Amino acid sequence: MASVVANNLTKQYGKKKDLVQALKGVSFEVEKGELFGIIGPDGAGKTSLFRILTTLLLPDGGAASVDGLDVVKDFKAIRQRVGYMPGRFSLYQDLTIEENLEFFATIFNTTIQENYDLIKDIYSQIEPFKDRRAGKLSGGMKQKLALSCALIHKPSVLFLDEPTTGVDAVSRKEFWEMLRSLKEQGITILVSTPYMDEASLCDRVALIQNGTILSVNTPDGVIASYKHPLVAVKDDNMLQLLNLLQQYEGGLDAYPFGEYHHVVLKDGYTTASVTTYLQEQQLDHVNVHSIRADIEDCFIALMKTESHEHK
Repeated sequence: MASVVANNLTKQYGKKKDLVQALKGVSFEVEKGELFGIIGPDGAGKTSLFRILTTLLLPDGGAASVDGLDVVKDFKAIRQRVGYMPGRFSLYQDLTIEENLEFFATIFNTTIQENYDLIKDIYSQIEPFKDRRAGKLSGGMKQKLALSCALIHKPSVLFLDEPTTGVDAVSRKEFWEMLRSLKEQGITILVSTPYMDEASLCDRVALIQNGTILSVNTPDGVIASYKHPLVAVKDDNMLQLLNLLQQYEGGLDAYPFGEYHHVVLKDGYTTASVTTYLQEQQLDHVNVHSIRADIEDCFIALMKTESHEHK
């Protein structure tokens, strides 16, 4: 049986004139022990989805279950089984590290000692500072404390809403290593993130935009579904280059991507075709090479497809 099931979930905010549709029929399943990513930009619906699955928000339509329990009817039982780390640091700033952890343990009728084995790899990194107030901690230490508090009652499902936003690269890397370790202990983990590079660290991902799931697949499966030739192009005048690429008859799409512009080609067009076109436009020192799409390229393509379908 799946650990988490969402079936046609809908959620809207506001009144008729200012109605915002946060979720538009969201459906997916997460297997027990899976590390599942909800990947999408700010405003995509990730937080609304997590708040429904953790019983903090009622859906307007559809149904969902966690560990076989209905999120509406069985909300009390679910709250005993899930751990939730919201996007914003929400622990008590004026309590120490140890006091925060003891408080959360007490809420769930347990003790730090009882489940220490589960959190020791994480908590041991901040335990030397256990008398420091939470408000005085660095971003990485706050992250570790919040995760320890979410785990102290030994949940079967862990929800992490954008846990690495605003955290330095080293702390991000450490955090994902911690998640892999927790997964090995049989905990089902759902993590949301706006960072496309983190998608590759999940077993499977759901790509979400404007409250709609665009794709559910393994990271490799998402990339394998990308069918068009893709090239990266670079020149001294990147703005002029982008304008030319967006006018190119052999291109389906062109967009900035780091130091390069990526161009999605129509079938039959190649790197050589692009080079020839740009040389005809008097760009003689342009760098053009064929590349393999990554998750972000796939996400952009899916977003464009979805927006065309709704026009």
